[in-house]
Amino acid sequence: MINLKGCGLGLRSDFLLDISSSDFQPDWWEVTPENWMHMPRIYEKAFEEAVFSRPTVAHGLSLSIGSVDGLNKKFIKQIKNFLDRYKIEYYSEHLSFSSLHGKQSYELLPVPMTKKMVEIISDRVKEVEDIIQRNLILENATYYYVPYSEMREVDFINEVLEKSGAKMLLDVNNVFVNSVNHSFKARKFIDEIDKSKVAYMHMAGHYSDEELGLKIDSHGMPICSGVWKLLEYTLKQIQAPVMIERDNNIPPLSELEQEYIQMSDIVKRVQNV
Repeated sequence: MINLKGCGLGLRSDFLLDISSSDFQPDWWEVTPENWMHMPRIYEKAFEEAVFSRPTVAHGLSLSIGSVDGLNKKFIKQIKNFLDRYKIEYYSEHLSFSSLHGKQSYELLPVPMTKKMVEIISDRVKEVEDIIQRNLILENATYYYVPYSEMREVDFINEVLEKSGAKMLLDVNNVFVNSVNHSFKARKFIDEIDKSKVAYMHMAGHYSDEELGLKIDSHGMPICSGVWKLLEYTLKQIQAPVMIERDNNIPPLSELEQEYIQMSDIVKRVQNV
């Protein structure tokens, strides 16, 4: 677990300029460095006021730790400069890859779940940590295609965390989506994940594509009842900070506040805090 209290919310430019006139603020913010490293000047003052008024964590999109390419060390140094500038202690990324032959897709693509990939990612975690001078936190990602694999997702994640020493960002929605798409039990995944490694948790929305027969991790919908129920189950086993991540179809801050209150009420009820 990391040194955060209460519940968090992903900070987005869509409502950044509305924060100062709102009575609502979360206990902490999560920011995506790629979206803010080169922000328009109109946002700079409001962004600084937000991140310096609340504890803030960073959640990246394009580290591509599982790529066949080597790590982009220039980019990682830019991340470190961002973290230092805004005094952000915690940096999380995805257990996936997004680049190939130097080209960035900004899509979170699945890695082969193999012993060899455990070794590759573990070595790269140490490289990243040497540059950013912070521990790296890795998130379980959604995937729609399973490349060649030797083990189950939960076993692969546990081995990466054990071998690398990284902490985990447990995305509850991603567990739910993957469990439906790949026919495993979400609660069993929660039972088996190494709970001592979980630093914090994500909640998000998804939608069903009836034509494809898949759940799509869009981060553009309200959180559904199944994910809320899985959060309750998870909180009975893992006492870690939790936040809402909304990236598409972003509603007004007042609407996000209602989901935030629902999440906060669940945390308080389940964990008696």
